[in-house]
Amino acid sequence: MALFELTLVLLLTAVALTALSRRLEIPYPSLLALAGAGLAFVPGAPTIEIDPELALALFIAPVLLDAAYDTSLRDLNRYRLPLVALALGAVIFTTAVVTFVGWKMAGLPIAAAIALGAIVAPPDAVAASAVLGQFKVPHRVTAILQGESLLNGATALLIYRLAVSATLGAIMLSNAIPTILLSTIGSLAAGYLLARFSLLTLSRIEDAASSTVVQFAGTFGFWILADRLGLSAIITIVVYAMTLARRAPRRMSARRRVSTYSVWESAVFVLNVLAFVLMGLQARSIVGRLAGEGQGEAFVFAATVLAVVIVSRLAWVLGYGVIIRWFARFGSEDQRREAPSFRGGVLIGWCGMRGLVTLVAAFALPVEFPGRDPIVLAAFAVVLGTLVLQGMTLKPLLRLLNFDPDTTVDREVAQARVAIMQAALNVLSGKTSNAAAAVRKQYTAQRTIAENPENAQAATEYDRLRLYAINRQRDTLEELRRNGTIGDEAYHRLEEEIDWSELAASPAGSFQPLTTT
Repeated sequence: MALFELTLVLLLTAVALTALSRRLEIPYPSLLALAGAGLAFVPGAPTIEIDPELALALFIAPVLLDAAYDTSLRDLNRYRLPLVALALGAVIFTTAVVTFVGWKMAGLPIAAAIALGAIVAPPDAVAASAVLGQFKVPHRVTAILQGESLLNGATALLIYRLAVSATLGAIMLSNAIPTILLSTIGSLAAGYLLARFSLLTLSRIEDAASSTVVQFAGTFGFWILADRLGLSAIITIVVYAMTLARRAPRRMSARRRVSTYSVWESAVFVLNVLAFVLMGLQARSIVGRLAGEGQGEAFVFAATVLAVVIVSRLAWVLGYGVIIRWFARFGSEDQRREAPSFRGGVLIGWCGMRGLVTLVAAFALPVEFPGRDPIVLAAFAVVLGTLVLQGMTLKPLLRLLNFDPDTTVDREVAQARVAIMQAALNVLSGKTSNAAAAVRKQYTAQRTIAENPENAQAATEYDRLRLYAINRQRDTLEELRRNGTIGDEAYHRLEEEIDWSELAASPAGSFQPLTTT
């Protein structure tokens, strides 16, 4: 019962801190982790140990699936070069630099130093999605950061596993290539096959609640299965989610889809806030293990690793940008236009917050691992330092960089609206009833709005007016139930119809209804 009460207190505290972070316009993981670390040193505060295997499956798997489900294959293909440079190149570069520091400064064995580098190298998918959700950044930057956050953990954890095995004598680094190839290919195949199996199962379930439960059970189960088979759980879940995203929509009813999205949004939020609070609460146990002689050197080493991690990412991203812009000078106009800008490079380089993957990987080190305590302290310093230093300075950095407004998504929405409205008109062209005429009139009006030369702004105004009218519909419906004109059954059926209309007018939750008073 005490654990349940503690969970409720932590969750409510996290929700309050999240609301405060939005008011202050700082990423909520930064505030949550900082508050958790502060709470850890309060007398009588709970000491909570995270089981590494449970933490990865519980906190990373659903959040990673949620992010991968929304990731665009088109954008991954369009930005494949910067994504490879970040998810592979930046991780390997950071690992190499930190390995050198760990070997020279802390006297770690080479394999153990490589493990440290792999632990602190990958920016976290959870932190990245939280940051991107709170700040309006250019679409190109958003797409690159989202794609990177899905893939860099796989690279880092693969290096980490090989280094840990080499340190403990279970494998030679010279024999690592076959293991890497087998794990990567096996994970890609497993993710695709598991997605096809899930589609067969979900297509036979009509109940929305049961469907959602099966989805969560599948996500956790497939992560554990991939891990037990020695595959990359991250690659498996990413491929699984992206396959579902392409094939599931036409196999699910609208009612099930809306219900599922609502549950996933709430669950991912809960897992995010708990993960970062629990992460901060690890501070006391980490510092406690280092009490005594050598504590000062361990803290200096941790601070050095933090600085190296931040500088390494910035150096790699900006250096890559300089090289690509130089080559683009000799290419076509499209290549010059697609070359990364300096401002975009600065933002991508600074959005390198580490998170739960780093901390969990550090805790998962065996007790007998060489230099385990300073490695764990360095990992925690990198997580907390990047979340606080980089996270809390993002807003002033964005103001300084002063990006032009990005209307990429708005233009694509307007363009797609024209196509889908015309498709509806085409299929109704042979219908001559009054009802068909009314429906055609509605679709014609929507197509006209989308075809406006200033279609993005016109579409925005169109949606605002729809929400304005919907808000008045809700007031009227409430009044009808209040004065007894309709009962609750009729009320809820009409309420659902209005909800669908509001969802159609607010595709990304960006538009707020105008007040009717």
